Amino acid sequence: MVNCRLINKSYGEVQALKDISLEVGKGEIFGLIGPDGAGKTTLFRILTSLILADSGQAFVDGLDVVKDFRELRQRIGYMPGRFSLYQDLSVEENLNFYATVFNTTVEENYYLIEDIYKQIEPFKRRRAGKLSGGMKQKLALSCALIHKPTVLFLDEPTTGVDPVSRKEFWEMLKKLKKEGITIIVSTPYMDEARLCDRIALIQHGKILSIETPEKIITGFPEKLYQAHSDNNYLLLLELRKNPKVKSAFMSGEYLHIVFKGEADETIPNLKEITPTIEDCFIYLMEN
Repeated sequence: MVNCRLINKSYGEVQALKDISLEVGKGEIFGLIGPDGAGKTTLFRILTSLILADSGQAFVDGLDVVKDFRELRQRIGYMPGRFSLYQDLSVEENLNFYATVFNTTVEENYYLIEDIYKQIEPFKRRRAGKLSGGMKQKLALSCALIHKPTVLFLDEPTTGVDPVSRKEFWEMLKKLKKEGITIIVSTPYMDEARLCDRIALIQHGKILSIETPEKIITGFPEKLYQAHSDNNYLLLLELRKNPKVKSAFMSGEYLHIVFKGEADETIPNLKEITPTIEDCFIYLMEN
């Protein structure tokens, strides 16, 4: 459903995307995982025909994003990172407006947004600008779905949203997948990577790896250890001076460590652990 071939994009001297190539299959939840400034939004804007790449080709649902942009925009749904609906219109008015833009009605595709819209329906006459973060997210998703797109682009949809709303949002995406909609979602949250069918880890405009979350984790090539002390910062400084340590970094209340050879058993509370997506991402960045 999505095919990128050697996409490059620069803003002045800053190269935002460097030879990006990827494929996304029909009905797949594909995650673009990386920190702010990694190039996620730039890639989304190219794939949704909002900006042009400097070089390379991209196809969405078989359509060239440059030559076929008019038809493409009828087939895709796009939820940008920033809330972009009409804040002075009510929830109901926004939804009806977007349905009209795509020559459809709310009733025609209501089954697609029913589970989402029921949660905001009690506030349907409230102005969109007065909604909470979680409610704005649900309204934006409803508007992106009202014309039944074949591919749905979600640019950091859960940033700044409370944990409960994040969990509800991902449950909605799983239901949409069952309708055959291809979903491409970007996020800086590494824990959300495990909820995708496949992920692309991206940093500084380059893709570091594309695989299922499980294969990325099982492909971690080193033994990983965790440790902690009463002063983790001082321990981190000591570890980085330790000649036996290959890398050490903070991860929550623990330090995660990779050794050059055998583990240094003198380190306090040392324990071998299974790596996370975040560990794999940091390892790929460092190597």
